[in-house]
Amino acid sequence: MKLKSKIGLGHSSIIATYSLLILFTLALVNCAQSDKAKSSSYHEQHRPQFHFSPEKGWMNDPNGLVYHNGTYHLFYQYFPDSTVWGPMHWGHATSTDLVRWKNLPIALYPDSLGYIFSGSAVVDQGNSTGFQQGKEKPLVAIFTYHDIEKEKAGRIDRESQGIAYSNDNGNTWIKYTGNPVLKNKGDQDFRDPKVFWYDSTKKWIMPLAVGDHLEIFSSPNIKDWAKESEFGKNEGSHGGVWECPDLFPLKTKKGKEKWILIQNIGRGSVNGGSGTQYFVGKFDGKNFTNENTPSTTLWFDYGADNYAGVTWNSAPDNRRVFIGWMSNWDDYATIVPASTWRSATTLPRDLSLIETTEGTRIAQNPIIELEQLRKAKTEISPRAFSDSLTIESPFVQKELLLHFDLVHSTSKVLGFTISNSVHEKVIIGFDRATSEFFIDRTHSGKISFSKKFAKKHIAPFKAERLMTIHAFLDATSVELFVDGGQLAMTELFFPNEDYKNLTLFSSEGKTELLKAEVFELKSIWNDEK
Repeated sequence: MKLKSKIGLGHSSIIATYSLLILFTLALVNCAQSDKAKSSSYHEQHRPQFHFSPEKGWMNDPNGLVYHNGTYHLFYQYFPDSTVWGPMHWGHATSTDLVRWKNLPIALYPDSLGYIFSGSAVVDQGNSTGFQQGKEKPLVAIFTYHDIEKEKAGRIDRESQGIAYSNDNGNTWIKYTGNPVLKNKGDQDFRDPKVFWYDSTKKWIMPLAVGDHLEIFSSPNIKDWAKESEFGKNEGSHGGVWECPDLFPLKTKKGKEKWILIQNIGRGSVNGGSGTQYFVGKFDGKNFTNENTPSTTLWFDYGADNYAGVTWNSAPDNRRVFIGWMSNWDDYATIVPASTWRSATTLPRDLSLIETTEGTRIAQNPIIELEQLRKAKTEISPRAFSDSLTIESPFVQKELLLHFDLVHSTSKVLGFTISNSVHEKVIIGFDRATSEFFIDRTHSGKISFSKKFAKKHIAPFKAERLMTIHAFLDATSVELFVDGGQLAMTELFFPNEDYKNLTLFSSEGKTELLKAEVFELKSIWNDEK
């Protein structure tokens, strides 16, 4: 009996052991398959490798940018069920360094009041809303409701402003039962609130895009709003509807404060379609005053693909960080090549002020945290070259730093070209005769999806004795920053084969190159550190 019992127990143990082994093996297989699926989902053709994009679905405007408890929150216009625009949600991602992003569950869903359009988020430090529970300061999201049923009925009062709050660092959100907090009184375009705290009046300020102008509202509690002023009916560019405003202070190097109004425009931008203009002036808690002549239009980015951008609220060290939607809403955003997802953001950019002969202007530079993505470095020593100079950098994701001596250069056009083995290319350069930078994507690959895509875009620029070109090249984009961010250009392209070739060029004369540095950049979508 003892022997039989012993054998029986051994058999049971063996079965149990094999069962555990099978379960463990299946878990490993499932884990491997999950990791493979996760990995492949960010390595499709045309997928950006160091720009944020959603894992799947459609994305447009960045929303609700706020920094809280060591974390940068990025919300965005999102439709998870298609790669074209649809019922808008707020997607959600977070980062501790503005470089590597963690995808989180959808934050806000459409409801009976409408789709969830663009807006902002704030930290309610003084609990003016009364939403705080416990010690954690509440986050409050302010957004536009778009009532699709009213739109279908032909009504123009289809947009209003609503709020939601979070008491767990933005992980979950509760919509306010008193929504909408700002009703529509008859404006067809009444949207995109960018709320911030104005300490001098102890009130919340809400710039709001209203058709062809800006309206400014104030509130003691984010629930009750009063109109303070209007701006812009006869100032700046009016090629299309005004959208996605942002109003904030910056200081010059001498410590003088200026107020910047970023004002996105739906069409009629400097290089066609959607784009971003800005104003420099003063704000007194009620009124914004533009210090430039009303007819002057200051363009934030001279490329075709930087739209709906705004800045983070409450960023540390009074930092003002901007991020945009890297596409062109009016011209081709819904039809650019994509597979399981569509659209990405620009790189985050630090904003500062510079003084020029024409007045105070914005300078924008890629955030320094991006340097953590640098891998292999190729460096070219000083030399003069004519025609072309090939740089060996056989990788797709690149950061490029070029330093030129223009005094001793005789070339009329200089710059660089990225290309592939099937003769597709993008040309980025500076025409010294016309004092213009340009990005030429007429032979960039897939261009038939839109007659508005294959163009050469230009930007006026007054060059000095020395010139620095700083460029970031991802799978389908270039972001160009010239002379410390005095000029920015952002452009998409969709080659049939990745661009791995990099060539400097010098037309009609020699170019004095002081130094060239090329860094291979890591992907933010894998575990490589």
